[in-house]
Amino acid sequence: MTSEPVLLSGGNPQITKGFGDEKVADYIAAVPGWKQAVCRQLDGLISDAVPNLSKAVKWNTPFYGLDDRHWFVSFHCLTKYVKVAFPAGTELDPVPPGTSKQPRVRYLDIYEDAPFDAEQFISWVKQASAMPGEKY
Repeated sequence: MTSEPVLLSGGNPQITKGFGDEKVADYIAAVPGWKQAVCRQLDGLISDAVPNLSKAVKWNTPFYGLDDRHWFVSFHCLTKYVKVAFPAGTELDPVPPGTSKQPRVRYLDIYEDAPFDAEQFISWVKQASAMPGEKY
């Protein structure tokens, strides 16, 4: 008998931490509703844009990097949107629109009824992957 993943406040799935494609796939499979398609699209765009990608789930969030310690993009689900985080977002051109309490972090919030610019997202991912990632 397989139990359903627990959804945290905002609908973000609670997934045990771990490394690899399978762990991120588990996270995406547990995402409810329309946000699952967005997360699947984000995972595909990131995976296609950056060769030799490392993936992990930490703190109920998929992380993407070039090794198992330094991460350049992540995302998680909130009640009304999917929040994409760029740890070095202030160094991207153009800078993603969402601000943070952390000086360098910038966000992209993706809502159900407001499609995002996939070409711009891919550009940010490629730029971010060329920078030293944050160590988590």
